[in-house]
Amino acid sequence: MGTNWNLVADIGGTNARFSALLDNGSLETEHEFHHSVEEYPQFADLIDGLLAEIAEATGWNNAPTNICFAVACPADSEEISFTNSHWKFTKTQLKQLLGCERLSVINDFEAVAHGITELDDSDLVKVGGGDAVGTKPIGILGAGTGLGVAGLVRHADGYHVVDTEGGHADYAPVDDVQSAVVNCLRERYGRVSLERLLSGKGILNIYTALCSIQGVEAEFETPAEVVAAALERNDGRALQTLNMFCEGMGSAAGNLALTFGAKGGIYIAGGVIPRFQEFFINSGFRSKFEDKGRFVSYLQPIPVYLVTRSNLGLLGAAKKLQQI
Repeated sequence: MGTNWNLVADIGGTNARFSALLDNGSLETEHEFHHSVEEYPQFADLIDGLLAEIAEATGWNNAPTNICFAVACPADSEEISFTNSHWKFTKTQLKQLLGCERLSVINDFEAVAHGITELDDSDLVKVGGGDAVGTKPIGILGAGTGLGVAGLVRHADGYHVVDTEGGHADYAPVDDVQSAVVNCLRERYGRVSLERLLSGKGILNIYTALCSIQGVEAEFETPAEVVAAALERNDGRALQTLNMFCEGMGSAAGNLALTFGAKGGIYIAGGVIPRFQEFFINSGFRSKFEDKGRFVSYLQPIPVYLVTRSNLGLLGAAKKLQQI
């Protein structure tokens, strides 16, 4: 008889992360396997070799008992089609490929919200505000390849996650430069969502729009190059880009706090911002977070936490399995 074990995944537009863990209620994701989305033309191409990879690392040769995959797209239909990558699959196909007894597919930021409940102070950096109100809702957003948004409401029996597609709400510029960037991007995309500016790809969108507005040739071709130049402070447009990104995140986070009444705190997750953590903390993020006219006093006490734990999605998917 084989070992009873579970498989969890956090699959975004750029990276696919998996973890195999014992089916004993554990949240320990000690066996992790990371792959690049672009290396696999089809999702099934990766899955074909995944079980063999896990068996070699763990000695577990049987199929997993339970699976929870967190995916960067809506997860409430039979077909899963990723918003920011070429991958797609059906839940029936996935269950057949992996031979599992029970399968759950959830939105990636639902997983992030579950993971938030397991964090401690060492996983967080506070960015202003006072103390969280434990009985009030929590708002969560985070930049990766896209922009994820979720909420968490505590109640007497635990908590409830509100999974959303809030990253695709309209981007609302708050000054003339932001308006010019949005107008430039509107010519390219037709409609400009939060994700078009507040994501890894969004950093490059802001930069190329600023170059176009200022009538200069773009010098950088990737978000990482823009961020590096901004941190080195040797390129004015790159610096302007990163400042606009941080301020835009502040405005969006403040809007989320108002929308959810998130006096339990706002959590900033995702893989992008930890790469320039110090810059972000010292940017205009917090001032834009609070800059809501008559509701400044409402927002000032609300704490914002930057999540530094790298495998939050996997942790949240494992936590979800405990509730199934």
